[in-house]
Amino acid sequence: MLKTAAFATLLWISLPAAAFEAGVMDARIQELVEQHLATTLEFRHFVHQHPELGNREHETAKRVASHLESLGMEVRTGIAHTGVVGILRGGKPGPIIAVRADMDALPVTEDTDLAFKSTVRTTYNGQDVGVMHACGHDVHTAVQYGVASILSALASEIPGTILFIFQPAEEGPPEGEEGGADLMVREGVFDDPRPEAVFGLHTLSGMPVGDVGITSGPALAAVDHFRATVKGTQTHGAAPHLGVDPIVMASQAVMAFQTIVARSIDPLEPAVVTVGMFHSGQRFNIIPAEVALEGTVRTYAPEVRDLVERRMAEILDGVTRAGGGSYSLDYERGTPATINDPELTAQMTPSLSTVVGDDRVQHLPPTMGGEDFAYFANEVPGFFFRLGIHKEGSVIGPHHSPTFRADDGSVPVGMRVMSGVLIDYLIANQK
Repeated sequence: MLKTAAFATLLWISLPAAAFEAGVMDARIQELVEQHLATTLEFRHFVHQHPELGNREHETAKRVASHLESLGMEVRTGIAHTGVVGILRGGKPGPIIAVRADMDALPVTEDTDLAFKSTVRTTYNGQDVGVMHACGHDVHTAVQYGVASILSALASEIPGTILFIFQPAEEGPPEGEEGGADLMVREGVFDDPRPEAVFGLHTLSGMPVGDVGITSGPALAAVDHFRATVKGTQTHGAAPHLGVDPIVMASQAVMAFQTIVARSIDPLEPAVVTVGMFHSGQRFNIIPAEVALEGTVRTYAPEVRDLVERRMAEILDGVTRAGGGSYSLDYERGTPATINDPELTAQMTPSLSTVVGDDRVQHLPPTMGGEDFAYFANEVPGFFFRLGIHKEGSVIGPHHSPTFRADDGSVPVGMRVMSGVLIDYLIANQK
């Protein structure tokens, strides 16, 4: 049981950092950030203004691949539909590592005053929707685009090899399709060459530009998706005794689901059970035949995941038996928990501090949000940190909202920090 998950921010204190000098190439990296910033921001603006949903990142992938090829990298395309990988081989022997950025946008209509705001619309699940980078993936992609430029310029001095992974569908593939990090791993993205560590970053709404955030150990939760149907017998709303009311049974089940976290799980184990959709009925005076429920479960420990699924089935069975109805439950295991390797986190923390300063490295608690970087970090040790994007005085909405916005000032910070992390790791661990 991950009973220490709530206290994971303390783990880094007890782990000694590796004996190496962080930031040995920071001055040169900073010069290259300034040299490549204008073209990187131009790319960021294009990606933000032309967002693409998961498994549909065709133009973004095309531009990424063209850029990596122009830098002289070996480029692989079409991984997990639209994924791109660039391989940078350094001029000296050393470790093989990977760095990942996600490229997909969300079905959200943008409501910001950015000069490069998105006005794109498309069809998603049969509905006409706006498309927006409402989670900062345009920043992730742009930062890695810039890091590729910087490290290519330093390639002759780099001891090792870097896989630049540009991933589609982090937010999930379209209905009926596969995608994301899971599919990239299954299609062999780590097979040849195989990295010994993987790195990534994610924007954080509300965190100031210039700050970065780290969490050692459990960082982001496992994400499961459930669909349940509660079945009754349709009848006139004025004669409920002649039918079996699925709305009453489903309502009881929704309330009882909340007791799973409150009464079935150890209080020190983080878990969330949320019913996000409750659909039923066609007319005000008809008791319908069934109710459709849909929602998400967030956990860290595999045994808690098992317990939640079992208790949901038991609750639905008990409630519908008592009410005279029946049920079906489809519980889909999704992205596993993202666990930052504690030793790797401790080793790389000085690299972040060298760039932004000790006072601007925030030690963050675990979150119940999910991130499919977990599939990469389950293969090899991973380090995933947060990037501040909030410009002082600006109004910024939460992730996945129409008013979410990331300031351009976060891009050079991300370029410099991630470049430093990658080079520091390669130098410290060269064979």
